[in-house]
Amino acid sequence: MGHEVVKHVHGMHVVQYGPRQAPPLVLIHGSGSSGNSWSPVVPALADRYHVIRVDLPGHGQSSPAPSYDVPEQAGRLAAVLDELALRPVTAVGHSSGGYVATALTEQRPDLVGSLALISSGPSPDALLPQPALLRALTAPPLGPLLWPIRSDTMLRKGMSSVCNRPVDIPDELVAEVRGIDYRTFRTVLRRNTAYIAERSVPERLAALDVPVLVIFGAADRRWDPSSVHRYDTVATARIEQLPDVGHLPMFEAPETTGELLRAFAVAGR
Repeated sequence: MGHEVVKHVHGMHVVQYGPRQAPPLVLIHGSGSSGNSWSPVVPALADRYHVIRVDLPGHGQSSPAPSYDVPEQAGRLAAVLDELALRPVTAVGHSSGGYVATALTEQRPDLVGSLALISSGPSPDALLPQPALLRALTAPPLGPLLWPIRSDTMLRKGMSSVCNRPVDIPDELVAEVRGIDYRTFRTVLRRNTAYIAERSVPERLAALDVPVLVIFGAADRRWDPSSVHRYDTVATARIEQLPDVGHLPMFEAPETTGELLRAFAVAGR
């Protein structure tokens, strides 16, 4: 699986895998994460697709941005895809990365041929009470104090606290999560909430004429797993709920997640 790193296309760090002539598939991570969160499923996708993995602004190796509004994040991603002359893509978003993927489809239907959302909560009221460690690390009053002194162990525990199965978080991802600025992280969370509060994701998808795959862990600890059924209102959506899987299907069930994405990207085109 050869890969080529294209550093800072419009300020965003982009890694490309697989044959360039293959159908393009774009992987968009969630808040407080990086493109490395896709590492368990990339090998299964890169033999069939031209896989493009991005770090969103302020995350991983991408530059900070003046605004983290979801539509502006999508606009920056569209500029990257235009620069790389890629279309139509299968856009795949994990958690709030699904909001960026949705906004990209809203803005540029010419760029997106199909859309996959993994663990993307439909609206703010579906958010569950968060694990105590995660709350302590990410919210006042302790968050700003703990943020600069987070150990690798603490970061791994924080990430795995939303999982239902044991997971092995790679060192590269831990290092990139450590590099995210606290204020940036809090701002991103607020802007994500504003986007789904303005209109729920199912409402937004129902207005788009694009094939949709929704993957949700039946034991998600960040979003109420039963809220996945709100996506039933989207005529073009197929819903896959993964038994015993929490918020990180890419790490908890990489084979199943990879297979679902492989099959969908073909069918969705």
